[in-house]
Amino acid sequence: MNDSTQSPANPARALPLHHQHALLGLLLLLLVLLCAPRIASVWQHRQETNAPAREIMPAASTTNQAESEPLVPDTRLIIEVHAGDTLSSIFKQAGFGPQQVDDIIHSSDDAKILSNIYPGYRLAFETDEFQSLLSLEIIKSPLESFKFSRTDAGEFAYQHLIKEPDVKPVVKKAIINESLFLAAQEGGIPAAMAQELARIFGGVIDFLIDTREGDSFRVLYEEQYLYGQKIGYGKILAAEFTNQGKVFIALRYEDKDGKTNFYSPDGESMRKAFLQNPVDFTRISSGFTLSRKHPILNTIRAHKGTDYAAPRGTPVVATSDGRVTFADRNGSFGNLIVIQHGDRFVTKYAHLNAYEKNIKTGVRVRQGDVIGYVGSTGSATGPHLHYEFLMDGVHRDSRKTFDQLPRAESIDTNEVADFHQKTSSYVAMLESEPDHDTSIASATAQIPPNNALLKK
Repeated sequence: MNDSTQSPANPARALPLHHQHALLGLLLLLLVLLCAPRIASVWQHRQETNAPAREIMPAASTTNQAESEPLVPDTRLIIEVHAGDTLSSIFKQAGFGPQQVDDIIHSSDDAKILSNIYPGYRLAFETDEFQSLLSLEIIKSPLESFKFSRTDAGEFAYQHLIKEPDVKPVVKKAIINESLFLAAQEGGIPAAMAQELARIFGGVIDFLIDTREGDSFRVLYEEQYLYGQKIGYGKILAAEFTNQGKVFIALRYEDKDGKTNFYSPDGESMRKAFLQNPVDFTRISSGFTLSRKHPILNTIRAHKGTDYAAPRGTPVVATSDGRVTFADRNGSFGNLIVIQHGDRFVTKYAHLNAYEKNIKTGVRVRQGDVIGYVGSTGSATGPHLHYEFLMDGVHRDSRKTFDQLPRAESIDTNEVADFHQKTSSYVAMLESEPDHDTSIASATAQIPPNNALLKK
């Protein structure tokens, strides 16, 4: 048989080599074009799932056993609440209709929590293979959530879930070059904690005129962890402040009545009956005087208080425990709060921009509680707090009278031994090297990979 009449076994091999290469290139290009949409979809899904929602996992045990047991990945759909969102709009994002919203809302009296969701909360939806809702968890914070789970009867059972964080006491130190708050920031100490330090030592140090460059402080406080990740901080346990070479130490102690205060190592209260300053201010714009030219009325008249210049919205605190006797608009004072402290003392806070929530006549406040915010209401040329201090019905210069005021009660003699026993470890830790951590609860459970879809 003549070979020239036979069909080749592989037609592709009959093509010239450069034609074969061109054909192969066309096939690869076609394959890429067909797969591109799928690759883009997978990439987008990976980007969306890149941010894990650690706070919704079951709380890790603080036992060593929990460290060796793997945690189950959370695969729920999680939607973060933003301003303007409603429960219906969030359910719609999750793929559920009005009926599912109604089922949850009418499941129990506890469902009223759904009427109080705020921006920053997260809603976690768990579904079955048929996309039916099995559970809804409203995550308020990494440590607190509210869960509705479907029962076998088709109803939703309610749970209020509280997780206990792992707590580590940490010592940090800072040196003051400009201000307490800048020093705290440079030392990695939270701003709110710096404000608390000013409050703790406010009975022995005037932070306006007493602090000097080179002053320093140490603070022993709690850091909170969940699944090995830091989620915040807790209480200040102890602090040390060196002011012009003089050392002050404050130790936290809760007495038999459940009241918590700070005391010196000898059991003497760190605070006086009144704070020296009711606001974190930038300067005193006008002091107490019986003859001042009024900036608006242009007349000479007594200025029976102290004006603290501060940015609008700066928190104003009660300088001592007491009862609010007035919280309303009052002529040239603008928004005014008056607090009665026992039988002898009264304080007034004027020109407020706003009142703190729940502050009204009759409410009792404690020293350091925020009661309002700096403003310029009434006869004021700019944002500041006008603060008045009355003793036995007579206006006094609060800054000059401060040293004459009594201290708050010190440790009861019956509790001195308990005080020393509970605070001795604080003193030892406070003297340790800065950034030295000592675990109270030693759970170090690792966070597993999280496949939850997080919608922002």
